[in-house]
Amino acid sequence: MYVLLTVFIGYLFGCLHGSQIIGKYKQINLKQEGSKNAGASNTAILLGWRYGFIVAIIDITKAMASFLVIAMILQESNLMIDVQLLFYLNGLFVLIGHNFPLTMHFKGGKGTASFLGFLLCLDWKFALMAFSLFLLVAMITKYFVLGTLMGYISFVIYTATLFDRSITIVSIAFILLFMLKHIDNFKRIASKEELKISTVFRKEVS
Repeated sequence: MYVLLTVFIGYLFGCLHGSQIIGKYKQINLKQEGSKNAGASNTAILLGWRYGFIVAIIDITKAMASFLVIAMILQESNLMIDVQLLFYLNGLFVLIGHNFPLTMHFKGGKGTASFLGFLLCLDWKFALMAFSLFLLVAMITKYFVLGTLMGYISFVIYTATLFDRSITIVSIAFILLFMLKHIDNFKRIASKEELKISTVFRKEVS
């Protein structure tokens, strides 16, 4: 029952899309413009960094809210199952809800901001380290997706170092979900068609 509740709450929170809110406000379909991704980075590219920041905050917050709801539910529970595993499952399903939301006909974003929100609740010190690594790699390579990839890789290493095999397997599911949603980005990098970070900072807010 707790497993089902954990994944349901995660998916439900994941379906709350910051890009959908901003897209309706600015009357633009983010799935049809730019990188065609309903997320913070594409919002920043198309509408400017301020709107991208708002989307990121919404998506970060929803992951943290889902984590805290599960923590409150489990606080008084005496479970045989590893609570840490439930936290990981909740975070994974927040990303699944974000990437495949019922509210957007299962065509959502890619979950980077929500992943950061999950990490902040899991271990804020590691989250800051992973975010710093993301920024460093992204600035060196000039591509958000490569920075994000390094963040996910560091997460799997972190998990494998501290937790057992079952939780490590869930962390691998995170990176597989990331790869599934970013295949097109890697193809565009290979063909030199992927938008670079500099595009975001040149874009004026409309």
